Amino acid sequence: MTKIIIDPKDNVGVNLTGDGNVPAGHKYALRDIKEGEKIIKYGNVIGRATKDVKEGEWVHTHNLKSNLDEESTYHYQFSAVTPKKQHATFLGYKRSDGNVGIRNEIYIIPTVGCVNNVCIRLANEAKKLVCGSIDGVYALTHQFGCSQLGEDNGNIKKLLSSIALNPNATFVLIVGLGCENNSLEGVIEYLKPFNRDNIAYFNCQDVEDEHEYGLKILTDFINKAKDLKREEVDLSTIRIGLKCGGSDGYSGLTANPLVGKITDRIVGFGGSAILTEVPEMFGAEQILMNKCESEQIFLEYEKMIKDFKNYYISQGFPVYENPSPGNKKGGITTLEEKSLGCIQKAGSSKIVDVLPYGEQVKKHGVSVLNAPGNDLIASTALASSGCQLVLFTTGRGTPFSTFVPTMKIGTNDLISSRKSNWIDFNAYSMDEDGLWNLILKTLNGEYKCKSEDVREIAFYKTGVTL
Repeated sequence: MTKIIIDPKDNVGVNLTGDGNVPAGHKYALRDIKEGEKIIKYGNVIGRATKDVKEGEWVHTHNLKSNLDEESTYHYQFSAVTPKKQHATFLGYKRSDGNVGIRNEIYIIPTVGCVNNVCIRLANEAKKLVCGSIDGVYALTHQFGCSQLGEDNGNIKKLLSSIALNPNATFVLIVGLGCENNSLEGVIEYLKPFNRDNIAYFNCQDVEDEHEYGLKILTDFINKAKDLKREEVDLSTIRIGLKCGGSDGYSGLTANPLVGKITDRIVGFGGSAILTEVPEMFGAEQILMNKCESEQIFLEYEKMIKDFKNYYISQGFPVYENPSPGNKKGGITTLEEKSLGCIQKAGSSKIVDVLPYGEQVKKHGVSVLNAPGNDLIASTALASSGCQLVLFTTGRGTPFSTFVPTMKIGTNDLISSRKSNWIDFNAYSMDEDGLWNLILKTLNGEYKCKSEDVREIAFYKTGVTL
């Protein structure tokens, strides 16, 4: 058995190669463990033994269960670090508001799903005209925008408006129908304070021929965007989104810690990183709380955690309704174990802000964003907060991409080689400089993520639909 012991306090190790009766990426007992005894991994409790476990025996769902419950108390004891400040540049597209894009793209955003087909047709026609430095024209379709009540109605407006603000978008066309709840007028009013001069709007019901009208706008956008050139800009303008999906027993050993090192580099260069997946912080939230730069940030983060737990409880579900079947097959047994691996993407830097869903990054450093763990919903939320690039670690593999480049970082050799058409980087090597250089090539436009032609968005819906 090729094994690894993560922390001296652990009473389980990880089998890396799948020798004997313990599958690859799964846990085994380092000593005899009694029924009811705490199981320790990453130096923290990941659950309790449901029966006696012998030294060397496989530890998984048949003899381990979560130790979480709905009630938790928290405290604040600052324990983060401040990375050494550095300076570097890359080649990007300067925007009038001071932000920088890593792509020269045009977005078409429907206010309501009823006009999805109009936006798709416009995008297909406009793609025929793409030339020069333009990277693409994308219709970012969705199924919502009407019949949502309460908070959902406000959140869909906020999300779509935030997508329009992403610095990768050189120009944006927002297409409404004319009778939806998420009215074009409301979107325009929301975006007014941002003073953006690169966004056009129209309602299909207000024009005679929506395709002719929209294509005229897009043709003008293309003529203006095709001659844009990349310029040398400071790396402090970069904001990366941190996401894991299809996690396995290697995620907390390879890809997530490696991305954590990248996070610390980005912060050291004055940039920003955003961590989300709130339910996948349960069981590890105290570690993140101790990274909050002030007691006020700690209180905001604590409230976000408690509100999310109360949301679960109000819907009649336990807070530990996780991991997924794929996670378990890959070696993750409990939510605590999953969370302790998940949060490593944030590195060792302090947390400087807590962001509500759909809002923009405000501070340099690591921010925590309120959104669920669902891959597409969370990745959309990260990109909507202003991230130009999402780093997505995965042990099981996935072909999706949100509306900004989504770099897939494999946790193990098998998925990285078997799904080389999905995976951009194999983190099993733990090659920090290799991943950093690939990220720089992506920022400079020299590398295109393997899923980059796929552009999808998803909305975090919590309320009633009429």
